[in-house]
Amino acid sequence: MFKRIGLFIATNLAVMVLLSLVLSVLESVFHVRLGNMGQLIVMAALFGFGGSLISLLLSKWIAKRATGMHVIEQPSNEIESWLVSTVRRQSEAAGVKMPEVGIYDAPEINAFATGATRNSSLVAVSTGLLRAMTRTEAEAVLGHEMTHVANGDMVTMALLQGVLNTFVIVLSRIVGKIVDSAIFGNRDGGGLSYFLVVTVLNIVFGMLASIVVMWFSRWREFRADAGGARLAGKEKMIAALERLGQTYGQNTLPNSVQAFGISGGIAHGVQGLFMSHPPLAVRIQALRNS
Repeated sequence: MFKRIGLFIATNLAVMVLLSLVLSVLESVFHVRLGNMGQLIVMAALFGFGGSLISLLLSKWIAKRATGMHVIEQPSNEIESWLVSTVRRQSEAAGVKMPEVGIYDAPEINAFATGATRNSSLVAVSTGLLRAMTRTEAEAVLGHEMTHVANGDMVTMALLQGVLNTFVIVLSRIVGKIVDSAIFGNRDGGGLSYFLVVTVLNIVFGMLASIVVMWFSRWREFRADAGGARLAGKEKMIAALERLGQTYGQNTLPNSVQAFGISGGIAHGVQGLFMSHPPLAVRIQALRNS
C-alpha cells in the first residue's frame, strides 16, 4: 500500500520529520506555542512549505539516481531518435520547453514525468515499454506524461502538500497541547510528554493529509489520460491503457518514483485511499465516455 506514495510523498514526509524535530527544538527556545498563534502559523508555513519545496527541487535528481536511467543527450539509435523527436513534437504542441528524455531498465511497461517546473522537466520510459508497446501506444503514453508536465502537476502537488503540511504542524501542536494538559497536566506545554504527543500527531495527521494528496494524484491521472488522447489520439490512449491492463504485474519501479509511473493498480477499502493511480479499467471507461 505505502509503496504507492512514491517519490514526492516519501521525500516530503522524510523532510517533514526532520523539520518537525527542528521546529520542536525552536519552540523550546522561542516559546512559540498557543500563546503566540500568529508566530506559530508563520513558522509552520515556513517549515511546511519548506518540506514540499525541497521534495519538488530534488524530484528529478532523485528519479535519475533511483532508476539508474540513461538520459539521452544525443540519440545513438533509431529508438532513441524516435523518442526524442516524439517528445519534442508533443512539448511544442503542449507549449512547454523540451524536457530531458531518459530510458531506464525495467521489465514492466511504465513511464513517468517529474521536475521542479514545466520548463525543467524529465520524461522517462522503461525498456519494458519499448519492447512491449507499439509505437502508437508508446506515443500515447508519452502524451500522457507530457500532459503532466504541461499541467504543472508537480508544482500544484507541492503547493497542495505545503498547505497540508502547515495545517499538520499547527493542528498537531494545538491538539498536542490540549492532550498534554488533559493527560499529563502540563498547562504550559513543553517537556518530553508534549514532544512525544506532537510527534505521534504529526504522523497521524500526516497520513490523513496523504489521503488528500493521493486523491489529487488520482484526479490528475484522469486529466493526463485526456491530455494524452488530445496529443496522440483517443483510440491510441485507450489502446495504451488496455495494453497496460493486459501486462500489468509486479511493478519494479523503485519506491521513490512509483507514484509517478503510468501504471495503475487495484485496491479496495482503506487501501484505495492511498493509491496514487485509479484502476486502469476505470481510466479506460472514463476515456470511452469522454
